[in-house]
Amino acid sequence: MTSLPRPGLPGRAEVSVRLARPEDAEAIARVQVVTWRAAYRALLPPAVLDDWDETAAVAAWWAAVATPPTPGHGVLVALDGSELTGFAAFGPAELAPEEQPLPEGPTNEVTALLVEPRWGRRGHGSRLLAAVTDLSAAAGVRRLQLWLPEEDDVTARFLTGAGWATDGWVRTLDTGSSTLRQLRWHTLLEGEQPDGIDERGVQ
Repeated sequence: MTSLPRPGLPGRAEVSVRLARPEDAEAIARVQVVTWRAAYRALLPPAVLDDWDETAAVAAWWAAVATPPTPGHGVLVALDGSELTGFAAFGPAELAPEEQPLPEGPTNEVTALLVEPRWGRRGHGSRLLAAVTDLSAAAGVRRLQLWLPEEDDVTARFLTGAGWATDGWVRTLDTGSSTLRQLRWHTLLEGEQPDGIDERGVQ
């Protein structure tokens, strides 16, 4: 997958995906809170969204990028020119209670896939998901999964268009003042080998 200018906008900066750097942590945290406030206002308690601890969020993302818990964990960022527009985080999946490992090989979980609303409908989410898929397949991962709020119809349509489907697993999270029901989505990988992605971007 290569980085290409957006069609119909000659002379505009290129769009791309690259591995996150520690200095991206502040922008990643900003995209997270802005997107959550726009998409999940009706699903999450006001305290989660309005009493946002920016310092803690930046520190958490800095650690996720600079000192990931395992070599299999990663964070990618989408760019429009030099502007960070979205990000994806992924790593080895944890099995649900009583779930058996996939016989064909390991599973990665996409723990975050967010694009700031003002940069929507420009392909950033698709590029991020494709990059996660390529890196996971190159590492021998055979399946990707993602937990999604049941009421998030926008992301559900996006995943369906990308060939994902629900796999029947459901979980309910305690948000402090209510509960949040999530469905698990998944897709099987074919083991494709990517051309390469490094700290500079998709090559």
